[in-house]
Amino acid sequence: MPEPLPADTATLPAALGRVLVVDDEEAIRESLEVLLTSEGYLVDGAQNGAEGLRRMETASYDLVLLDFLMPDRSGMEVLREIRERDTQTPVFLITAFGSVDVAVDALKAGANDYFSKPWKNEKLLLEIDRTIGKRRLERENEQLKRALKQRYSFPNIVGKSERMMKVLDLVTQVAPSRTNILITGETGTGKELIAKAIHANSVRSEQMFFAVNTGSLPPDLLESTLFGHTKGAFTSAVSSQKGYFEIANRGTIFFDEIGTLSVDMQAKLLRVIQEKEFRPLGSSETVRVDVRILAATNADLRRLVDDGRFREDLYYRLNVINIVLPPLRERKEDIPSLVEHFFTKYSRENEKYLDAQEQSLLSFEPEAMQILMDHTWPGNVRELENVVERAVVLAAQPTVPADVLPDYLLQAGGMRIRRDSSGRLAPDASLFEIVADFERRQIIETLEASNWSQTEASEALHIPLSTLNQKIKRLEIPVRRKAERSAGGA
Repeated sequence: MPEPLPADTATLPAALGRVLVVDDEEAIRESLEVLLTSEGYLVDGAQNGAEGLRRMETASYDLVLLDFLMPDRSGMEVLREIRERDTQTPVFLITAFGSVDVAVDALKAGANDYFSKPWKNEKLLLEIDRTIGKRRLERENEQLKRALKQRYSFPNIVGKSERMMKVLDLVTQVAPSRTNILITGETGTGKELIAKAIHANSVRSEQMFFAVNTGSLPPDLLESTLFGHTKGAFTSAVSSQKGYFEIANRGTIFFDEIGTLSVDMQAKLLRVIQEKEFRPLGSSETVRVDVRILAATNADLRRLVDDGRFREDLYYRLNVINIVLPPLRERKEDIPSLVEHFFTKYSRENEKYLDAQEQSLLSFEPEAMQILMDHTWPGNVRELENVVERAVVLAAQPTVPADVLPDYLLQAGGMRIRRDSSGRLAPDASLFEIVADFERRQIIETLEASNWSQTEASEALHIPLSTLNQKIKRLEIPVRRKAERSAGGA
């Protein structure tokens, strides 16, 4: 039995992670230790459940490999005890009984995955690497969220890129002020989230926040919504009604797509900003209010002013501070964090693929994630959110393949591998190109070995036929037809 590693691994050489193997069979423990150590993991072994639990009390592990059947107690009992003490550490159950019932029971009890004996080393290593990597990303995100909450208290804003940090720094500065703010950015960049963050971190946070899409309401209805009306002010006004400005007194009103506001309504809004008063429809009395105005637009307001379609005086009243939100294509380093955030959000809504802590178990395959990273995202974060929601609904397994992505993304993400004049991979090829080139050659070799039968090739490669078809298209593999196969074999 190997000596236990010290609890504090901070001074140890860099490792991929620390794994605890709990199995009563010494041969199993030793084989897993050799396998994992050769890959760069630190490994502890425990010969029964009680010893495994004791080790977890004195050391921290990135993952536990737990045998299903042991002499002192079953793996399921140990798993439940682990989860009572530790809800975070990933646990893989290893069993000689690879039934669906065992798998379901294990996942319900809090296991992250299960493997039947004998397992395939490649698949086990792949899942260990993916799970530990995902958990580390979760920890980093948790630390980031804690830091952001302490610094900004913006729990619904996901992003750690330099561009977003600058935005959040500016939000932190301006939120406590009384100043009107103009938020600009493309559709789907999160302008309303920023407006809500400003309100939540202002002295008005205990008061009302109203969001108004000025382009979705006709002028008469918009005026009544904002300023209210008296009974009989118009045909359907059967009773008096207060408007947003009166209800939100000492609070905040957010005008989305302010550039669509009619010229007449622009004048009325300017009066409220300047005079801090207004008249409800049908009333001769003025109502005084103290409301902070936040406005947003994806249009060029300066150009609208030059074209005479937006009042210049209102423009300057609104544009005291301008917060510019970057498009997603300019902060792509935020995509993995956003994907994880939306996976958890929609896994909870659809009640599927959740761990014991209600965090999503879903993740995109590297090929699918690369397509997301390469896309230009004209719809920005909103478009990405829709793509992830679709993936959650269609996901048939925790690791989501590329063929679950919408067709337009698959077509736009066609992978082209750069080669030199001799047909060899370009000397400055990226890691993704190197992997794609290897994958392409492997698929071609398997197709040739199966006489270009995609069904047989998919079985040999252990991937769904639909996934193989997508890879063939994306990697531009010329598929030989039946006639060509027959001629080639003649």
